[in-house]
Amino acid sequence: MTRGHLARNLLRLAFLCIVASFVLAPMLATVLGGFKTNAEIRTNALGLPAIWNTQFYGSILSDPAFWRYLGNSLVISIGSVVLTLITGAAAAYVFAQIRFFGSRMLFSYVLLGLMFPFATAILPLFIKVRDMGLLDTWWAVILPQTAFSLSLAILLFRTFFAQLPKELFEAAYIDGCGYVRFFWRFTLPLSAPILATVGTFVFVQSWNNFLLPLVVLNSREVFTWPLGMMQFRGEYVTQWNLTLAFVTLTILPAIVFFLAAQKYIVAGLTGGAVKG
Repeated sequence: MTRGHLARNLLRLAFLCIVASFVLAPMLATVLGGFKTNAEIRTNALGLPAIWNTQFYGSILSDPAFWRYLGNSLVISIGSVVLTLITGAAAAYVFAQIRFFGSRMLFSYVLLGLMFPFATAILPLFIKVRDMGLLDTWWAVILPQTAFSLSLAILLFRTFFAQLPKELFEAAYIDGCGYVRFFWRFTLPLSAPILATVGTFVFVQSWNNFLLPLVVLNSREVFTWPLGMMQFRGEYVTQWNLTLAFVTLTILPAIVFFLAAQKYIVAGLTGGAVKG
């Protein structure tokens, strides 16, 4: 290894460490903050606790409301993932395998959803959800999240489906396999990487969504964890140690889900990048 090559590797490593520190430092401060008193958080936010107080984590884990918030978030996130995968994969399969008049224009229209931020539609969404009688229900969050996730999902699915060998469908068609049967029997089983990729993106986005549940959910019985976190914020005092402990415990499922699907995410994002 030459000296120049070694220097480039060291610079690359130093740059990656700096970038990683911007992500890991706030996470580390959040985890450690759950062991500190409010006074210590103000004076020593990034350092190790002088005394490791575990009662803050213990009080949250023993609170039934915490598990209710976590369960609501889990149901909503899984529901959004399932609906997005089914509808997005089916729509993308049509765009990738079937040629019909106006398909390109319709596909471009679907992709327009990527241009609009979620917050711009929050008022029409609230009115529509109210008119449908879905306020204070899981569906009030699941259906809008699915709708706004479809544009990216269809784009990723279509790119991946277009790379599947055409000879596979031709052989199945000769054996009497139609489009619908081919979709369920061959396309989906071969698309595990992109399914995991889209599912992870939708799950993490739904798990961390705050604005939509805040608008359409009013009962604590259906609160998600971002709304449940507000119980530690009073008019004059904020219990930062309980808040940080609550955040630490609630982001663990999303981190575990992401790490479990990391291998498939890489395969899914690179699977349709190069024609083979």
